[in-house]
Amino acid sequence: MQTDTTDDSVNKTQQLLGPDFSVSVPKHGYHWWYVDAFSHDHEYGLTIIAFIGSVFSPYYAWSRAIGSGDPYRHCAINVSLYGKGGKRWAMTERTSDGLSQSSNKFQVGPSALTWENGKLVIDIDEVTVPFPSRLKGKVTLSPRSITDAKVNLDADARHHWWPIAPLCDVEVAFSAPNRSWSGTGYFDSNWGEEPLESGFKYWDWSRADLSEDRSIVLYDVTRRDGTPFSLARLFDAHGNVIDIDAPETMPLPKNLWRVSRATQSELHAPPKIISTLEDAPFYARSMVESTLLGERVTAMHESLDLDRFSSKWVQVLLPFKMPRRRR
Repeated sequence: MQTDTTDDSVNKTQQLLGPDFSVSVPKHGYHWWYVDAFSHDHEYGLTIIAFIGSVFSPYYAWSRAIGSGDPYRHCAINVSLYGKGGKRWAMTERTSDGLSQSSNKFQVGPSALTWENGKLVIDIDEVTVPFPSRLKGKVTLSPRSITDAKVNLDADARHHWWPIAPLCDVEVAFSAPNRSWSGTGYFDSNWGEEPLESGFKYWDWSRADLSEDRSIVLYDVTRRDGTPFSLARLFDAHGNVIDIDAPETMPLPKNLWRVSRATQSELHAPPKIISTLEDAPFYARSMVESTLLGERVTAMHESLDLDRFSSKWVQVLLPFKMPRRRR
């Protein structure tokens, strides 16, 4: 792992506002930065997740099981493209030999996230699986505001969420595949001092854009101790954060692997799945239509079953989509 502090004097104001990519992650812990975006016409979408201690890595799970659990041996930048021309997926796990961190830059292998001049610039250069092809391009997020609204997701304050920039303008330009579009997006971070499955059994999460330059994020969590936790948080372009009453939780059809899905929506207008973007034995990412604050919205939605993730048969399947390299 390389650590560079020479750029700490560059744009200190922005560094304080934005993410600090030089974080330290404890044994068995994790830290990720998450980005998603839709094109204005909702014909295209993407997600990008940068991990130290990849929470969905079977290799990291096996390492923890034998008492090692070094998160720096399990780093990755996961990229998924959706829309016309087909789906592309890449997630190559690398060790600390392939990791470089500084306050404003996070690089794993040939791909990197850089915070510069108040924007997040993501350079992608990966190989897709299961059919190898080049995935190369640039994604630029321009936040309309930055929040400091960090939340503890569990009672013991071991798992944390920070919606860094809940409403962003996004420019996407890929040369492989040849795909460019503009839209709106979202940027957050999660981190924890223990494995994700130690704190939680299941969660549904979603985020959607609203009118008047607003966005909303919904969490509906079942903690490992069995206690529920729900959150509905409204953001605007001026950085204001408002907690609102969570709408009623309503079921959605299970995915092909029979993973349960649900989302919060107003009772008079039930939600529906527009498209299942990722369909895994323990996880589903979906484009969902629902009604929130009187508006019909299109949301990025995920359902995560951590009991299913921990099962041996799922762990055996996962390396198929997560190749591993030293650097």
